[in-house]
Amino acid sequence: MATSATPGYTPKAEPLAKRKAWLDLQNHYQEVRPQHLKKLFAEDPQRGERMTAEAVGIFLDYSKNRITDRTVQLLIQLAEESGLRSNIDAMFRGEKINFTEKRAVLHVALRAPRGTSILVDGQNVVADVHAVLDKMTEFSNRVRSGAWKGHSGKRIRNIVNIGIGGSDLGPVMAYEALKHYRERDLTFRFVSNVDGTDLAEAARDLDAAETLFIVSSKTFTTLETMTNAHSARAWSVAALGGDEQSVAKHFVAVSTNAAEVTKFGIDTANMFGFWDWVGGRYSMDSAIGLSTMLAIGPDHFRSMLHGFREMDEHFHTAPFAQNLPVLMGLLGIWYTDFFGAQTVAVLPYEQYLKRFPAYLQQLTMESNGKQVTFDGSKVNYATGPIYWGEPGTSGQHSFYQLIHQGTRLIPCDFIAFAQPLNPLGRHHDMLIANVFAQTEALAFGKTPEQVKDEGTPDWLVPHRVFQGNRPSNTILATRLTPEILGKLVALYEHSVFTQGAIWQINSFDQWGVELGKVLAQRIIPEVESRTEPSLGHDSSTNNLIRRYRKLK
Repeated sequence: MATSATPGYTPKAEPLAKRKAWLDLQNHYQEVRPQHLKKLFAEDPQRGERMTAEAVGIFLDYSKNRITDRTVQLLIQLAEESGLRSNIDAMFRGEKINFTEKRAVLHVALRAPRGTSILVDGQNVVADVHAVLDKMTEFSNRVRSGAWKGHSGKRIRNIVNIGIGGSDLGPVMAYEALKHYRERDLTFRFVSNVDGTDLAEAARDLDAAETLFIVSSKTFTTLETMTNAHSARAWSVAALGGDEQSVAKHFVAVSTNAAEVTKFGIDTANMFGFWDWVGGRYSMDSAIGLSTMLAIGPDHFRSMLHGFREMDEHFHTAPFAQNLPVLMGLLGIWYTDFFGAQTVAVLPYEQYLKRFPAYLQQLTMESNGKQVTFDGSKVNYATGPIYWGEPGTSGQHSFYQLIHQGTRLIPCDFIAFAQPLNPLGRHHDMLIANVFAQTEALAFGKTPEQVKDEGTPDWLVPHRVFQGNRPSNTILATRLTPEILGKLVALYEHSVFTQGAIWQINSFDQWGVELGKVLAQRIIPEVESRTEPSLGHDSSTNNLIRRYRKLK
């Protein structure tokens, strides 16, 4: 990434495939590929202690990766040749590194300390951030204390967040992750899908007089969000006696479009703004997190911001060899581009993090799912692996079979905590034992000889062999707190940044989501038309539209 925002921008670094470190890594891969982790550990008794890094309360064990010290050296050299450090500095300065949209990339400003100065077009955005945070705090305190009353004078007891993409995935993930800390006398629901079932089920058992809707849409024109918002409005107004004035007491907006917010019936005093230098998938700690603050309170929310900020500073300043996001990003490149791995499994051994893999799907795949470089050239290497996962131990009884004995190489991130939030007998020790056992089993496997020594019949031996040599990271922290959640999210945010900088792609636009949405706007009137429409699509789409019209 360079500082220019012009369409003709070309990166200063030479093409990835011509960098010395990249060429050296290609040769080095041929040496490492046939080596087994059992051999690497046997030859280096201190490997498990040495190949670790720790910062801001996060411990990373990356020793169970198919790497040597030379691998790490070459990957760091690749980062340096790619200008990663200057790219990081450019982001933190507020330069417009999202050059296709001519925007700064400043999710780090969302958690910058009060009094810090980061200028975008001459404006200190940190001051604006804290003004919104203060407004969110005042509003949250009023709702949580009962001072905010609904149209009929009842206290608000239900919060429904309406959004989509980053306006939903972040708030949902944070709500689930921090449920232990939430206000228990408030009910929270989240609506994102334009499928009417989503809204119908969310509102089915709620009292409209006690329900507050948060409509999260930067433009207040997002099709799915505003369709749901208008239906929610109709439901609320009808239940409150048809009084249109009730909207102002039961709806607030996270938006920048004051005209549309006012037109909807929301008082702009209850509009919480954010900025075009924050991408949706990076916005959970902005006003998009209003539902999070309502759930856990302003103090816990600010603790989460502090966690984000600590990881930001670590990423910004730490040497690459001890830099957690850089190390994880580089390991991802190693597997994606040299081993040909297509996916990454994220496996949190913490039930509260059950939505964390889904959140990471948007963060990683919308960011780095790109096929052209900064200058518009087609990449000739893989970018953007598929992220997926479920909490352990539940996942062990579904898809771990494929990870252990399947034909695909699937690098895994295991996330665990030393202290449980809900101590219950032996549960947590058993949970953590499974983390360590799974990483050990993936790395070292089980040989035919070991299987035979257990008395297994010869015909059954091949079925019980574990090849091993399956790579994993283990991320360990003391306890899941709001602060630690902020650190974990920032860890992956900056890992994404690291990879995008090296791949020479823009991690901060998302043109790939546009085409289908544009075509849907064309098809909507065709499926709704009372008369037979004239269709101009391909034969499959035309046929599907006609069949749908007939069936409905």
